[in-house]
Amino acid sequence: MTRFHWFGFLLLLGFLSCCGQDRTKLLGGPCEGCEAIYEYGDRELSPVDTLPLFGLEPRLRISGTVFKADGKTPARDVILYIYHTDRQGIYRRIGEEKGWGRRHGSIRGWVRTGPDGRYTFYTFRPGAYPDGREPEHIHLTIKEPGKREYYVDDYQFHDDILLTEERRERLRNRAGSGIVMPTKKDGIYVVERDLFLGKNIPNYK
Repeated sequence: MTRFHWFGFLLLLGFLSCCGQDRTKLLGGPCEGCEAIYEYGDRELSPVDTLPLFGLEPRLRISGTVFKADGKTPARDVILYIYHTDRQGIYRRIGEEKGWGRRHGSIRGWVRTGPDGRYTFYTFRPGAYPDGREPEHIHLTIKEPGKREYYVDDYQFHDDILLTEERRERLRNRAGSGIVMPTKKDGIYVVERDLFLGKNIPNYK
């Protein structure tokens, strides 16, 4: 092997080693589809968003406060991205979806917290996958200032018969527990879930 080839070989080994090391130290671990959090385009995000097909029953209002890692201080300028299935358990397309919308469907939304850390999504309760292999759930991704995006525990429903004790025990409580119990108020089911940045998130510093 010539000196030139040897040098190239060492560079390749270094590159592969570096990439492998970085991947294992990613904030939150690998996260397929988390980059969808940037697909809000030129919209000016606010603390409140209404998802497509909000009129479907049962309607949901999902609210809460995002706290910094100390668990007490409200976190501002945190972007939250959610998506979920329709009532039939399908990630429904209702237009010419692009990017991750082709996988996540059109029932998705984004908010950015204000100084009080509050957020609210208006949507509806999703259906379980048609094969019944997963409980009803709403996916959630977080992007806080100065850090890469990461996923946290899905919103899941305490009264869902598919949410067995075995499944509950396997949950990692990323950003806190995602199990919620909707309560009906003024014709809409209300869900309250606070989020704690970095809680149970791998490689969080």
